[in-house]
Amino acid sequence: MAGSNGTTEDESSFTFQQIYKIDADAGHSTKTAVAVLTSLFFCFVNCVMFFVLRSKRVFHETPRYILFGHMLMNDSVLLLVTTIMYTIALGFLPIPKSVCTLLVFISHCTFRNAPLTLALMSLERYVAICFPLRHCNIATPKRTGVAIGIIWLLSSINFVTDIIFVLVVDPSYLAGIIFCTLEKLFLFKWQLDKYQGFDVLYFVSVAVIIIFTYISIMITARSVSSDKDSAKKALKTVLLHLIQLGLCLTSFLYTIIERTLYMMTGSNSSLFINLRYLNYLIVLILPRCLSPLIYGMRDEAVWPLFKYFFCYRSGKVRSIVNVH
Repeated sequence: MAGSNGTTEDESSFTFQQIYKIDADAGHSTKTAVAVLTSLFFCFVNCVMFFVLRSKRVFHETPRYILFGHMLMNDSVLLLVTTIMYTIALGFLPIPKSVCTLLVFISHCTFRNAPLTLALMSLERYVAICFPLRHCNIATPKRTGVAIGIIWLLSSINFVTDIIFVLVVDPSYLAGIIFCTLEKLFLFKWQLDKYQGFDVLYFVSVAVIIIFTYISIMITARSVSSDKDSAKKALKTVLLHLIQLGLCLTSFLYTIIERTLYMMTGSNSSLFINLRYLNYLIVLILPRCLSPLIYGMRDEAVWPLFKYFFCYRSGKVRSIVNVH
């Protein structure tokens, strides 16, 4: 049925037969271990930073830190799920379609949550600088929680509607065993086109929001003589969000780079295998690892506490921990 209705079978066949084709040797095992351990290490770093945000009441009552905590949790989940799917793909292991659907759903939502969270963080800084007297009324913890809920709704609605559609077309859709890829979950090619269209819409919208907030804060910083330091810090924060968005965008290049490498080198080439591994590690994993860490290092309140907990509570930063 799928094959006669313009499906994405060819794309999914390519994904597993070429992109995830592997050689079971010592070098491959080493590279796999490096990729998995890198993801797990940065998940640990994110968890420590998240624990820092939960350690002081001021952090989970401040919208900026609530959003930062959400970013940490979101990227940690994405790293874990991506690592699981990568490991399954490397082993060319078939799994139940229902499990595959759950894994793809989580990775889909968390991947799209990242830019939407950056947009929300930029808007929070925009309100703080451009409307300082109304900031406490607009950016409340309750409204921040509602905004996070809207983010999850926006990131999941596309995938959920696709699943509902295929269940209506084929009620036994979730039965069976498959090699887990996004393409395998689609019945028709237009679903993949819609999927990619929504991605473009998300990232263009987020880019417009971040650029708008940056320009607005810059204009405010130049026109207001008082509290220019806060405006400059906000400008740097929003600029950092724009850089983080760029890191998120690199993940979209993953499949394009993979296919280009395959066309240039061939699937049996050792060069292709090595370049494919570097593509996964640098384009897909490292941006997710570095983005929260860079943001945390810039924060004067979070970073000393992070070093305190990460370094087994050394006495050098003990005095800072007692703040708040």
